[in-house]
Amino acid sequence: MNAEKKMAEHNPFPGENNTGHVWDENLRELNNNPPSWWMIGFWASVIWWVGYGVLYPMWPMGQQPTKGILGWTQIGEYKDGLKEVDAVRAQHEQKVKSLDAAAVLADPGLRQYAQARGKVLFGDYCAACHGSGGQGNPGYPILADDDWLYGGGIAKISETITLGRQGAMPAHVGTLTEQEIDQLAHMVVNLSQGKKADEPALALYRSKGCVACHGPNGDGVLGTLPDGTVMTVGAANLLDGIWRFQPGGFESAKRTIANGVNQVGQPNTREAVMPAFGQTGKLSPDQIKILAAYVHQLGGGK
Repeated sequence: MNAEKKMAEHNPFPGENNTGHVWDENLRELNNNPPSWWMIGFWASVIWWVGYGVLYPMWPMGQQPTKGILGWTQIGEYKDGLKEVDAVRAQHEQKVKSLDAAAVLADPGLRQYAQARGKVLFGDYCAACHGSGGQGNPGYPILADDDWLYGGGIAKISETITLGRQGAMPAHVGTLTEQEIDQLAHMVVNLSQGKKADEPALALYRSKGCVACHGPNGDGVLGTLPDGTVMTVGAANLLDGIWRFQPGGFESAKRTIANGVNQVGQPNTREAVMPAFGQTGKLSPDQIKILAAYVHQLGGGK
C-alpha cells in the first residue's frame, strides 16, 4: 500500500484520471468507464441469458435441470422431426409393403425412393465391409461390378441379405499333393488371364471334383434355368480375373486350394461369412426390399 500511495503522489500525469500506476515513464493504467455501447451489449447479454434460463432447460437442480416454461427438449424436437420424416415416407413405405423387391425396382417412383432410403441403410449396415460406394474392402466382395458369386438378380440379392452367406470350400492339403496344388493354382492363374488350361490340369480339375462347384467351364455356373436364372453354389468364377481374396495370383490361389474356405481346424483357411440380416431381425422385410433395390443399382446385377 505504501508503494502504491507513493506512486500516486508522484504521478507525472496529474488530472488524467489514471490509477497512478506508471511504468517506463509513460505507460499508465487509466480509470475510464467502458464505452456506453459496450455496457449496453453487456447488460443485454445478461438479460438474454436470464431469459433463456427461464424459457429453456438450463438451471441445474440435482440430477436434472429446470424444464423451462416452454417445455422444450432436444429429444422432443428430435421426435417431432422424425414424425415429419415418417409422414413423408409413409406413402412410399405403404407401397413397399404390398410389393416384392423386383416390383419396387420396376416402379420409377419407388426406385428413386429406394436410392435415397437405401443409401442410408447401406451406410448403416453394409458400408463397413463393402465400402461406402460398394467398392469393397480387403477380404470383402465388390458390389459395384457385375461379378456375383451367388447371382446378382434382385431376388438373389434379397435372399443374400435375408439369409446371409457362408462360403465353403474343402481344404485339399490332405487330399492333393503339393505338385497337384501347384498345378491347379497355375491353371487358375492362366484362366484368370484369359489363357487356356492345359489338358493335364483340366483332367486334374475334373477328377478332383473342382467341376462340381466351379462348373465345367470354370465360370462358377452349374446350369441356367429357362427363365435365365443362373444356378450356382457361390463358387468363384475362375475366368473373370477378379480375385475374391486379395492380392490374388499364384500364391493366393495356392493358399485357397490348400486350406479351403471357412474350414474348422485350418489356421490358414479363408474366411467368408456374411450375416443374415433378415433372420436375425436386424432388418425388416421392407428394409430388405429397399436395400436390395439399392444394391442392385450399384452393380446392375443379373
